[in-house]
Amino acid sequence: MLEICELSKSYGGVPALADVSLTVRRGEVHAVCGENGAGKSTLIKILAGVVRPDHGRLRIEGRDAAIADVAASEAAGIAVMHQESTAFPDLNAVDNLFVGRELTRAGGCLLDRVAMERRTRELLGRLSVQVDIHRPLAELPLAQRQLVALARALLLNCRLLIMDEPTASLSARETDVLMRIVQQLRAEGVSVLYVSHRLEEIFALADRVTVLRDGHYVDTTPIDAVTTEKLIQKMVGRELSTVQRQADVEADEAEMRSVVLQVNSLSRRDYFSDINLSVREGEIVGLAGLVGAGRSEVARAIFGIDAYDTGQVRVNGALLPKGSVAAAMQAGVALVPEDRQHEGLVLPMSVRRNLTLSVLESLTRWGLIQRRPETNLVNELIRDLQVKTASVDSAAAALSGGNQQKLVIGKWLARQPKVLLLDEPTRGVDVGAKAQVHQLVRKLARDGIAALVISSELPELLALCDRIVVLRTGRIVGELPGPQARQEEILQMALPDGRPLVKGKGSA
Repeated sequence: MLEICELSKSYGGVPALADVSLTVRRGEVHAVCGENGAGKSTLIKILAGVVRPDHGRLRIEGRDAAIADVAASEAAGIAVMHQESTAFPDLNAVDNLFVGRELTRAGGCLLDRVAMERRTRELLGRLSVQVDIHRPLAELPLAQRQLVALARALLLNCRLLIMDEPTASLSARETDVLMRIVQQLRAEGVSVLYVSHRLEEIFALADRVTVLRDGHYVDTTPIDAVTTEKLIQKMVGRELSTVQRQADVEADEAEMRSVVLQVNSLSRRDYFSDINLSVREGEIVGLAGLVGAGRSEVARAIFGIDAYDTGQVRVNGALLPKGSVAAAMQAGVALVPEDRQHEGLVLPMSVRRNLTLSVLESLTRWGLIQRRPETNLVNELIRDLQVKTASVDSAAAALSGGNQQKLVIGKWLARQPKVLLLDEPTRGVDVGAKAQVHQLVRKLARDGIAALVISSELPELLALCDRIVVLRTGRIVGELPGPQARQEEILQMALPDGRPLVKGKGSA
């Protein structure tokens, strides 16, 4: 169906793709994987018509295809579900689905709102998702925005669907629904180019998998002819040690450490109710639950972004005023948000500026930034976090997803926080970068930071956390000791018909 022939693209003399060739067959799920910086995003942008290759050619259904822009890509039967939302946040789901392809009546003089709303409900119903189609997308959870993006792709009746990290912000149940949709599309003869860092999904869905590394083609193989270990070796060019949870301190010793973050009876109408939890010095506590359970909302309330109705948040015993980010920062609280591109970084600004945003007051004298201390701090953070960038003055937008996430974390580490709230810390990053983030969080805990980790990936919580607190529809329904917890137990508590569990030793 699709032939990619010796495709190359460079940015500022640095190759992002170098003579990459691969084929996607009709009705095939073809996975593409590789570390951040492997060239996956550049390949997607070329196929989507966002950027043009320096050389190489594309063939669709045996014919040369010149994809000069997005319209040409869609005309060729290609639809793209991007990792980061490309939607119009101020428009609702209906307007986002039909922008540029509106349905009309009265001879084209009037928009047919009824028909567009009906078709929107049909598409979202196919995805088994409940979305308020009249609310602006900016007011919807990230997972619902992602599913609206998939519905828009389905609206095109495409021949090739490109999915870039499609489950990065979805719950386990929503991921299952999406995987069934992919299998259905394959049965209908639609080709799917599936780009994901989640290897379990690749092995569950793909017919073949292509590996890219540092912009170069490495290998294409049938999925049943490769193991997880071999695939990772192809991606990173080395063996990667298995991530396993190893407690740094015994539970009894952990209980003797002082409580750094204390949350008492925290409630916010329509979001969460009666949240009680604590995180001790050097402890990593996980927040598990389905999308919409209130995990991110709790973190935002602790950090002061959203005011809560009742309850208390204390750091080292000191009460924080509600709804004050400045007070939370002053007390040593830091938040790595779920949506790094829109809430964690200023993308047009440089790596240097993003890393020092949170500590500008300590780097200035008489209103001027002191260049030497700033440079020393930036270089130290880049070295410690292993950020890959052409220059400290490169725009943050030019970095891969994994390196952007390191910038967000580095920005807060510059403040030497006491409490670190991490919301989906490895969403959309490759296996190598994920291992680095996990190692970093463990190191920070050993240094005494209290960490609260929110993740939709249960293996991540099991690998990282000393304790796991489970939320369901805005309430805490159970707590498990991390080293002994099992995915099945967590899911059973998190599902709407799940059962509460007695809190384990070391609970708040």
